[in-house]
Amino acid sequence: MELKDKSTITFHEGTQSIGGTLVEISYKDSRVFFDAGGLYLPELENQPKNFSELFDHGLVVKLPGLYDPKLGKEIVDQDFYKNQGVFVSHVHLDHSNMINYINPKIKVYMSNDSKILLQALNYNNDFILPFEENQKDYKISTTRPLIGLDYNQEVSIGQIKVKLVKVDHDAYGACGLIISCPDKVYAYSGDIRLHGYNKNASLNFCKEAKACDYLITEGVSVSFNEVGSPLEDTTMTEEILANEFLKLVKESDGRIISFNYYPANIERLVNLKKILAPYRELVLDAHNSHILKELTGIESKYYLLDQTNYGLKPENEVKIDTLLSDPSFFWQLNKAALKYIKSMQPGSLYIHSNAWPLGPFDPAYDPFFKLFEENNIETRIISCSGHGYSLDLIKIIDQIRPKILCPIHSFQPQRLFNLYGERLLPEKGQVYI
Repeated sequence: MELKDKSTITFHEGTQSIGGTLVEISYKDSRVFFDAGGLYLPELENQPKNFSELFDHGLVVKLPGLYDPKLGKEIVDQDFYKNQGVFVSHVHLDHSNMINYINPKIKVYMSNDSKILLQALNYNNDFILPFEENQKDYKISTTRPLIGLDYNQEVSIGQIKVKLVKVDHDAYGACGLIISCPDKVYAYSGDIRLHGYNKNASLNFCKEAKACDYLITEGVSVSFNEVGSPLEDTTMTEEILANEFLKLVKESDGRIISFNYYPANIERLVNLKKILAPYRELVLDAHNSHILKELTGIESKYYLLDQTNYGLKPENEVKIDTLLSDPSFFWQLNKAALKYIKSMQPGSLYIHSNAWPLGPFDPAYDPFFKLFEENNIETRIISCSGHGYSLDLIKIIDQIRPKILCPIHSFQPQRLFNLYGERLLPEKGQVYI
């Protein structure tokens, strides 16, 4: 087979970082990309708010044809590839933030659930990065046109076939990808785990990816072990998390209880609503109540701090003053509601569950918790990782048994290994044939 008849894989970004994964697979006149997220640099005092600022900080890779040429003179358009597609594994920002900047010529694909979730999250044009130059043409949405696919549906981009396979993650609609070229099969795990409500989905992905030529997998959990230390496992699961919430609520009779979570984690929210129903009524901010309804049809009580119309039933609204004084509710304290902390009863309880700010790496983290301490409000952190634990990542690799393993999306990808073939540790910009 001549060189031109061989597929190539290029690791543009996200190889030794958590975020910004951008990988290209090409074959003849066709190419596909995954994902469409941006890097996050917590040390920046002002986070980039548009493409130009991302470009200035070196957070955007110059790829001819991928981005919208209307973004500026630094963007080169081209038609080298007759067939192109961008596939988004899930809608966490580090995998989806750049979607509005993708060249309109290129179709963007994701699961139907991810599409509905992203459009709901971006209802106010403040989730993924905006691009006003094009948004005036979108009419009813702040998000560029997207193509939603059923789970296990396969799409052809020229001679490249891409199948979306559901996986377990803490973002609703998350998928891995099976990418088949005439000469090779590539599997991309996206972000994957075995300790959520969809463990069997991840195991099914392993079956779909069995003995693939290349496995591109995340390695977030191994990022935080000291080199030379054993890979540690943990027993925290989504079910245990829900039971910890339940125990704490039972022990806190008569107290005001608020909480916050990451809004893409719909399954956690649905299960908390169900398990806590005999003790407290769930109240969300209006935007998150809208997201829950759009994805599941489930309606919840809500509070509204602005004039945005989310199409929710007026009879389900609860006033913020009631939430601050009535212990019969379990209510979401979002960023906009922080100004009411001083009005909360001393001794109230706030539960932080993988919500913003996400961790000590964020400069907003310590001041956030200091605010509760200053107002005599107890805080508890009950979290469960969206990423596979170290030993589960090894189990996933053992299930798939790839010919070549490419661990990425990690600060220490070298901590993952392949007993069944070769392991590559790609550098940014590296190409393999």
